[in-house]
Amino acid sequence: MENLNMILPLFLYLILVFGIAVWGKRVADRAPDAGGFLEEYFIGGRSMGGFVLAMAIITTYTSASSFVGGPGVAYKLGLGWILLAMIQVPTAFLTLGVLGKKFAIVARKVNAVTITDYLRARYKNELVVFLASAAILVFFMASMLAQFIGGARLFQTVTGYPYIVGLIIFGITVVVYTTVGGFRAVVITDTIQGCVMVCASVAILMAVVSAGGGMGKIMATLSEIDPALLTPTGPGNAIPKPFILSFWVLVGFAVLGLPQTTQKCLGFRDAKSMNNGIIIGTFVVGFLLLTMHLVGALGRAVVPGIEVGDLAVPTITVRLLSPFWAGVFIAGPLAAIMSTVDSMLIISSAAIVKDLYHHYASKRGIVVSPRKLGTLSFMATAVVGAIVFIAALRPPSLLVWINLFAFGGLEAVFFWPTVLGLYWKRANATGALLSMAAGSGAFFWMMIHKIQLGGTHQIVPSIAIALVAFLAGSYLGKKPDEETIRAFWG
Repeated sequence: MENLNMILPLFLYLILVFGIAVWGKRVADRAPDAGGFLEEYFIGGRSMGGFVLAMAIITTYTSASSFVGGPGVAYKLGLGWILLAMIQVPTAFLTLGVLGKKFAIVARKVNAVTITDYLRARYKNELVVFLASAAILVFFMASMLAQFIGGARLFQTVTGYPYIVGLIIFGITVVVYTTVGGFRAVVITDTIQGCVMVCASVAILMAVVSAGGGMGKIMATLSEIDPALLTPTGPGNAIPKPFILSFWVLVGFAVLGLPQTTQKCLGFRDAKSMNNGIIIGTFVVGFLLLTMHLVGALGRAVVPGIEVGDLAVPTITVRLLSPFWAGVFIAGPLAAIMSTVDSMLIISSAAIVKDLYHHYASKRGIVVSPRKLGTLSFMATAVVGAIVFIAALRPPSLLVWINLFAFGGLEAVFFWPTVLGLYWKRANATGALLSMAAGSGAFFWMMIHKIQLGGTHQIVPSIAIALVAFLAGSYLGKKPDEETIRAFWG
């Protein structure tokens, strides 16, 4: 009976998500031609308002790492990890403030529907496009793997059903509604999921503080367990200063290189929507990160002895809330996971169908109908989702590190070609190619051999190497042609 009470709210929530997907498909099917279908299916007809834009960016960025993995590390390391997590607060401000307006203007000029469209228009080099599409597929699959595992473990811990049952329910739900509904369904569900996440985080934090007897008593208990839990560096100096510096790069300014968030800059309606998105998004991401990481850190005083960090938030939720309300509020972390996966699935599908197939079909004069594009988009989304689902059948541990690996790889590839392509006229295809190859190569090599220069995360030297390669290539290669300069600087 308890399991039924937990599952019922989740079941009703999933029905709502499917309903939105069907509505999104009907809107996309009304597109008059192939170009209209692509713009509708992959960026929702550039119609996002400020609130939807903010929620779309934040729910895409916050994920299993933010709701399960990160708070799980905070459970082990204490308040120092909360301080580290708050580096992510400027995500929406940086994404929309640095890229938003110029990105949107340029995208409309060159009719860019994806981040890869932008790179093609800026650098006019097919190898750049191929490398970008390949990087999206490789690193998105790694990140989606972490999300699938997180969703299944969450379901397993809350309901008591086997991991495989949770994986099937979660995997089928997110793949089907993304495949059917497209971008419009994704951002609407992201908005709903963002509201669920805020409510859930408040409810779980209040339950923790109440069960612990108030903040003062919780802090005293944490000090008794280990005084280092109250320090910035954590037990055993687990959070050294070079690692803090690394986070300013990895989840700080380098988020400008994440295609899943920059893609949202293509879909908002106007400047007012962008400005509202900056304000709302900055507040919401700060609020979510603070509350959920507090749940992890403070939860150790209330529910001690959890050995696996990734199980901290689900276990705390089940212990402190009634079965029905646990089912209601566990939808918060589940929403965070689903909203990240759906955005990655839609961009992965775009990389295959829009950036590769449709582009080369158009170059050869092949007319592709909206119906065929719809079928191919649905198939691509479903196949990518199925591959990740199969990989998640044998899950590794420590989701937060899998997610950070995917973050670092995407930033090493996309950061400089995206940012300098917008703001530096001398940037060219040679620089972009060298930067993408050198940055990703250095990141892979240092990750495989576990090389840390000065104790920093591998992304720090990788970003530096990518910058040197970009500058060298841009000065050695040809200057961009006048047509490109006019399109980007008018």
